[in-house]
Amino acid sequence: MAEMTFWDHLDELRKVLFRVVGVWLVLAIGYFIAMPYLFDHVILAPCHNDFIFYDLLRHIGKTFDLTDDFFTQQFYVKLVNINLAAPFFIHMSTAFWLSVVTAMPYIFFEIWRFINPALYPNERKGVRKALTVGTVMFFIGVLLGYFMVYPLTLRFLSTYQLSSEVENILSLNSYIDNFMMLILCMGLAFELPLVTWLLSLLGVVNKSFLREYRRHAVVIIVIAAAIITPTGDPFTLSVVAIPLYLLYEMSILMIKDKKKTEEEVEDEAGDEVALSEE
Repeated sequence: MAEMTFWDHLDELRKVLFRVVGVWLVLAIGYFIAMPYLFDHVILAPCHNDFIFYDLLRHIGKTFDLTDDFFTQQFYVKLVNINLAAPFFIHMSTAFWLSVVTAMPYIFFEIWRFINPALYPNERKGVRKALTVGTVMFFIGVLLGYFMVYPLTLRFLSTYQLSSEVENILSLNSYIDNFMMLILCMGLAFELPLVTWLLSLLGVVNKSFLREYRRHAVVIIVIAAAIITPTGDPFTLSVVAIPLYLLYEMSILMIKDKKKTEEEVEDEAGDEVALSEE
């Protein structure tokens, strides 16, 4: 196979971008058409009392005879729109972000196809594994954010009262902004093992570093979980903190110990001999 020039690589990158944009555009148009249904049955589903996670909480409360409001609360949120153009722009932006999220596997596939020829055989397996794990972990984070983290956050913030004189009325813009931000943040948070693995390849971090600062990481994870889910109960905090800590441990497992080269082994052996002679 002939070696590609800089311009050949640039032309190949242009083709990749065209394919990615084409797939994204098709998905965006599809989501735009289906948005009225998706809005009612998916995006606004956490606003209704029959949402699957609320049913699960009530089932847990009934099974273990828990009478706290956290497990028995009947919940419903009514959104209002105060901006004339907001429904149209939210329609477009939501279709855009949904298409970006669902196009992630194809985007990773195109990245793999583009960099694959430049990799050595032993590197291809690791990069392919990293991209696959990254895709799966991203969607796990998105699903956890949608089914658990965002509903808990919504239920807490929408019912929180600064004063009995102030009635909480949620706007459509506020709901969508928090919905997209929190769910995407959860998806990106689950990329921690992949990011850590890449940093280890660059020599920035290693296993001993992550193990040494494990306690510091736990504190940071708990603080991050408290920011993501500003509720007061330990259950909600654990829903976010435990998966993030498991991701940290997974990051440690994904990093391979650096193998010493023959020169390093010989140098260490020489140092030991010199010390013994002294």
